[in-house]
Amino acid sequence: MSLVLPGDILRQVADALPADCRESIIIIGSLAAGYHYFGDRPDSLVQTKDVDCMLSPHIKAVPAGKLVAESLFKAHWRMREDDEWGVPGSPSTPAEKLPLVRLHPPESAEWFVELMASPPSAEDRNADTRVDPSNPGKQYVRITTDHGHFGLCSFRFLALVEERPLATKFGIRIARPEMMALTNLLHHPAIGAETMTGLIEDRRIKRSNKDLGRVLSLAFLAMRQNEDALLEWPDQWEEALKNRFPGEWAELGARAGTGLRALLSSPPDLEEARHTCALGLLASVRPSSEQLRIAGLRLIQDAVELLEARAKYG
Repeated sequence: MSLVLPGDILRQVADALPADCRESIIIIGSLAAGYHYFGDRPDSLVQTKDVDCMLSPHIKAVPAGKLVAESLFKAHWRMREDDEWGVPGSPSTPAEKLPLVRLHPPESAEWFVELMASPPSAEDRNADTRVDPSNPGKQYVRITTDHGHFGLCSFRFLALVEERPLATKFGIRIARPEMMALTNLLHHPAIGAETMTGLIEDRRIKRSNKDLGRVLSLAFLAMRQNEDALLEWPDQWEEALKNRFPGEWAELGARAGTGLRALLSSPPDLEEARHTCALGLLASVRPSSEQLRIAGLRLIQDAVELLEARAKYG
């Protein structure tokens, strides 16, 4: 994990991308939120190890992914060293076993770009699309490059970050904070036992706590910028759910707050979430667990409860 200026990293990524592929990229995660809330302020560093670049729409993800990967390799970006995924796959490697496109820039090993795909619709799936049996919302598709075979991973609820992404001066777009928050709320309706594959400052953290901690970070920063910002989120959430999941929006909206409430009611889990926030998006702010708990309660009061009520009662 490295402390970085979001604008500097976005500039480096945009400069390395083919010009005609920039419009296919939506940056998600810490870099997107950090740039949205901090801009180019030199005192606002974000701690991260990866830059998540989602290729959108899905129908363009494979050709755009191939072009982006080959361009980065040509510019001397290199694969992230990894005991299990450190070399490209072959035509015989199943899509779900292929390494992801994770590339370090030429001058640094402190962070890397990871290419992802927006989730496919039923019509977009093909014979090479693979579903993770342990997580039906997680799917893989193959891209074939001059350097070997790689996989692009997608997650079902990431369809929400395709809703009205924000333009940047670098020619690439970033996901809206409220859409990243809703994605994580829906992805974790409960506190799960699964932990992150790597340690976060020598601690093994539950994946749900990390992702729900991101929700708290986003709510905290939104209110820091505008005390009433969260009041705008329910309308945007409802519209996005109806656009992306028209047949399920009410069911999804009605359970949007279950995982967040579970996190706020469990001090050990909330402390894990705080730990990841302080070592990630909020590295320049370092809020306490109580500050994050208050942000979570405000999020439930100002946004989640209204979405749930609309989903249940229309």
